[in-house]
Amino acid sequence: MSEIWDAITEFAGNVGLTLSLVMLAALALLVGAFALWRQTGDATKPVLMIILAAVAVVNVLIWTLPGADGIAPIEKIEEAGDG
Repeated sequence: MSEIWDAITEFAGNVGLTLSLVMLAALALLVGAFALWRQTGDATKPVLMIILAAVAVVNVLIWTLPGADGIAPIEKIEEAGDG
């Protein structure tokens, strides 16, 4: 059980960095999708890249927006790490 707790507290320390990298990756996907579309004119791969960027942004929103109890999941993890 302590291994799980250690993993949770380690994750809590890296959450901000992880979410920042995910947002940067989403931005890079959008820029890359636009560049690929401009070069090739084909829309299949750029659309998939845009969908992937949207999924990444939604995941960040899920972690950062508060739920029905008014507390965001990221705050719950940070509290668990401080506990």
